[in-house]
Amino acid sequence: MLRKLRSEIAHFNSQPHNFRILVMTNIVYAFVLPVIDIFVAAYVMRSSNDPAKVVIYQLTIYTGIPLTFLLNGFLLKHFNIRKLYSAGMLLSGVSMMIMMSLKTLSLTGIGIAGITMGMSFGFYWANRDYLALAITHDGNRNYYYGLETFFYTIIAVVIPVGIGWFIETWGGKGGAHSAYLIITGLVFVITVLASIVCFRGTFSNPIQKKYIFLKFHPLWYKLLFLALLKGLAQGFLVTAPAMLIMLLLGKEGALGTAQSIGAIIAAVLMYIIGRVSGPAHRLRIFAGGLILFTIAALFNGILYNEIGVVLFMLFLLLAKPLMDLAYFPIQFSVIDILAQKENRGEFAYILNHEAGLYVGRFLGAATFLLLAHFFSMEIALRYAIIIIAVMQLGSIYVAKVIMRERVELMHQEEEKDLNKIQQAI
Repeated sequence: MLRKLRSEIAHFNSQPHNFRILVMTNIVYAFVLPVIDIFVAAYVMRSSNDPAKVVIYQLTIYTGIPLTFLLNGFLLKHFNIRKLYSAGMLLSGVSMMIMMSLKTLSLTGIGIAGITMGMSFGFYWANRDYLALAITHDGNRNYYYGLETFFYTIIAVVIPVGIGWFIETWGGKGGAHSAYLIITGLVFVITVLASIVCFRGTFSNPIQKKYIFLKFHPLWYKLLFLALLKGLAQGFLVTAPAMLIMLLLGKEGALGTAQSIGAIIAAVLMYIIGRVSGPAHRLRIFAGGLILFTIAALFNGILYNEIGVVLFMLFLLLAKPLMDLAYFPIQFSVIDILAQKENRGEFAYILNHEAGLYVGRFLGAATFLLLAHFFSMEIALRYAIIIIAVMQLGSIYVAKVIMRERVELMHQEEEKDLNKIQQAI
């Protein structure tokens, strides 16, 4: 066992310097992500007891993200990417401070906090995605995302339980708000540490400065449709666990415990899959994640009780990392070939990809709000996820088409290059 551990450490140390720095930066920031994803939504739910406000908060976040992607493209012409990446992490702490300073959770206050958090995510993900694309290649991307997912999931065991019971303990003494304030301060400290680690890298800005294009290769539009399907779940799934557990289990401590069920198994599994799998396995990994997500949605919709929530969280802990482990390498492999074929910078595709995600997120959140408005909150919480999960199963076919057409396009480009060489000779 010790020998195997040393072998894995040696394998990590054999990766390029920037590869290791980016992984370590994201690991430090991973301590913040469960707080942002789960407990901020729980705070809105606790303070307003209105699931619709939680979804509206999420919509404002998702509105801020694509706008900041666009702003980030302009700022990359003037600032080093490390500064913008760090700014994104720091803004998440600022957004939480804004939220905690609100005396009443009005829609205006929620909107301001949400837009700020959206800007945080925008700067973070725009630069993180570009750097991940720039420092990895198709052969080690499964390993990169498997490694990140391993640490993210391990951290997701500790943080939700610790913070959840901390909030619940202070809440019993009448100090829930002060508990959230302490957590907000810790979040800000961690974002500073992540920024310090980030500056140890030698990351370079994109070379090409034009990022906005209106026409793309047909293969790209298929990927945008896949992004839309992925966004459907994101539009509701980030806040769904918090709303379900706060309503059916009742407290943040239970929320943290439920988040931790099966997380150790999921972490080890994701690392092994990322370590041993290659490009040929991505479709099966992706399909596995989507099927598990559908099973999770069915458990929640059919049971809609404490057991249903726990089973939902258990399957979700496996489904989400499986989907991401396959999705990002598929996305990046398409960007690799199209950037070369269309002679464009990679960031142009990352920026445009966010538009596809945003449309999906908006439709996913709108599905919940419409069901809640025309039927009931219970109907929305039970069946919106099932509707989205069933629609997402179509992603398996879309991903299969994308991967096949990418290979065909790659062969065409190789033939063109070979013909040019022959003509030159």
